[in-house]
Amino acid sequence: MEKTELHQFRQQFPALTHKVYFNFGGQGPMSHETMTAIANSFAHIQSKGPFSKQTNDWVREECHLTRTTISSALGVEPTTISLTEDVSVGCNIVLWGLDWQAGDHLLMTDCEHPGIIAAIQELQRRMGLEVTICPISQTLNQPHTHQAILELVQKHLRPRTRLVVLSHIFWNTGQVLPLDEIVDLCHSQANPVRVLVDAAQSVGMIPLNLTQLGVDFYAFTGHKWWCGPEGLGGLYVSPEARERLSPTFIGWRNLIADPQGNPVGWQPHGQRYEIATSAYPLYAGLRESLNIHNRWGTDENRYQRILSLSRHLWQQLQTVPTVRCVQNQSPQSGLVSLQLLSQQPSTVSHAELVQVLEDQGILIRAIPNPNCVRVSIHYFTLESEINTLVRAIARWSTPDPLVENG
Repeated sequence: MEKTELHQFRQQFPALTHKVYFNFGGQGPMSHETMTAIANSFAHIQSKGPFSKQTNDWVREECHLTRTTISSALGVEPTTISLTEDVSVGCNIVLWGLDWQAGDHLLMTDCEHPGIIAAIQELQRRMGLEVTICPISQTLNQPHTHQAILELVQKHLRPRTRLVVLSHIFWNTGQVLPLDEIVDLCHSQANPVRVLVDAAQSVGMIPLNLTQLGVDFYAFTGHKWWCGPEGLGGLYVSPEARERLSPTFIGWRNLIADPQGNPVGWQPHGQRYEIATSAYPLYAGLRESLNIHNRWGTDENRYQRILSLSRHLWQQLQTVPTVRCVQNQSPQSGLVSLQLLSQQPSTVSHAELVQVLEDQGILIRAIPNPNCVRVSIHYFTLESEINTLVRAIARWSTPDPLVENG
């Protein structure tokens, strides 16, 4: 896309006006078109009557259209998609829906989000599970990283391992895992192991075909890299895995009822894990968000531009003597994490840097573990914005007046 066209494209996103936005991994900005689609849907419901046959028929069609749009983006059948609120809900559906027995083993990585860690800890307490941590973070800067990851996972699997929980892209370091190889390894065990993926940072960033990946459970959200509304996400459950996953939450949407309205079974497909009334106008907003991205280019086009921009940031940070990138090689995702160097690392306040930059209209975020700052690069980020960020970090972290004037 030409420079002029890119600037015109960005005008669709009011959050990009008069600020430099690098928090797509936390929440992507919505476009005018997305917000309009949501508002129009609310207005449509009210014009027809919030609870009427016409509105209920419209809701069913909205659900169908949204599952179909999402499934097309992920390379799966619409029947495998459950519409949820966010990644955490999707992960909890899986964690609490399996038929656990005391003494079963769950393996997770050491880079999972606190919300997922807390859910697993509570599951462990209630069900009497064995939970161990696979230290995949130590492979970040190792040579032959993929092989090192597979060897670590293999080492930590046990005869009673029922589930491996991991992120496709780590939220703190941006490391991309070889998910297809991990899934193959887990499924090839004498007692095949299911794999639950936190896809908060992968959906909308990297090209995906979940059918080819062979993953069992893939929980995602629409409000990060897809730049959709908060409060709408989804869960992919493979047809094979669905046979052993009971509903965690119960409501009218996942039930089959007899003519008298009595529940007699579960919905046969992805709707089995949906609950009840949702904010249906958000569905049109998410579809519009995906349409906007697709108008710019293919998933692969967008991902390659993300990599190019992330590489540019990573290279520019190498020139700042007071900064160290968490990854010592060119990033493979839109997440670039950095640390400020100090004689006493424990005293470094990355949160202070985040606040200083926000006061200048540059939005990034601090991460507690590892103690670092995370920058999120999207395909419509400008190279000039990256240069502005690097200069601002250098000015704040380097007392050298030559750098100040740079």
